[in-house]
Amino acid sequence: MKQFHLHLVSDSTGETVSSVSRAALAQFDHVQPNEHIWSLVRTKGQLEKVIAGLQANPGIVMFTLVDAEMREMLRQACGKLKVPCIPILGHVIREFSNYLNEKATGSPGQQHEMSEDYFERIDAINFALEHDDGQATWELEQADIVICGVSRTSKSPTCVYLAYRGFKAANVPFVPNVPLPDNIMKLKQPLVVGRTSSDDRLSAIRRSRLQAMNEDTNTDDVREDSVKEEIENAKKTFRQQGWPVIDVTRRSVEETATLMIQYRLRQIEKRRAGGNE
Repeated sequence: MKQFHLHLVSDSTGETVSSVSRAALAQFDHVQPNEHIWSLVRTKGQLEKVIAGLQANPGIVMFTLVDAEMREMLRQACGKLKVPCIPILGHVIREFSNYLNEKATGSPGQQHEMSEDYFERIDAINFALEHDDGQATWELEQADIVICGVSRTSKSPTCVYLAYRGFKAANVPFVPNVPLPDNIMKLKQPLVVGRTSSDDRLSAIRRSRLQAMNEDTNTDDVREDSVKEEIENAKKTFRQQGWPVIDVTRRSVEETATLMIQYRLRQIEKRRAGGNE
């Protein structure tokens, strides 16, 4: 693995620059960054510490700094060290400004202000935690998205990610020989999505989990023939209910959640247009 220093500099939480760096690094199979995360950098004194760290460990710099003077200060330091200095939002903000004929405020961290959207996301996260793994099923009608799936298909992480995106999500496990809650079949408001995985992949995940817990791995919920039957029964139930089904075998939590959001938005559009589900 080729290792290098990667400096992520932000005048806010660093979430944006970290996300972009991860997306870029995913395109390279044989590199390993030594990340230096510099967040909440809002004064020249703080930036001087960043530059000192950069001088000690030269490498690629990615940054989100709205202050023009601090941006130039960082660029000059990178120029002297002959390392890349990559602005993440500069070009995007300029294009917005030009198109909208509006000047950007230049205030750091505004996306993290406690606006109405912020509190809605907090409510959605609380909802996901309170309605995890079949809890409080009598309140499922309040959800935007309800996930029903066999065990170990990342239902809970997906709900939390959906909540971060502002969607109230709940999940209900599909357990062999255990009836689903009656009201999940009668939901009107939420989008209900079925989740499955390949039998070999699901069996391997379950076996690995049992091994980590030092428990018996010779059980029905691990044997591939039993797992295959469980998945087929789940698919049959999902099809009978007319729910969209997502196979998560080769999908990340983010990809699965994004697909669910697309389904949900289409559902809303149909309702607005007066169509039927």
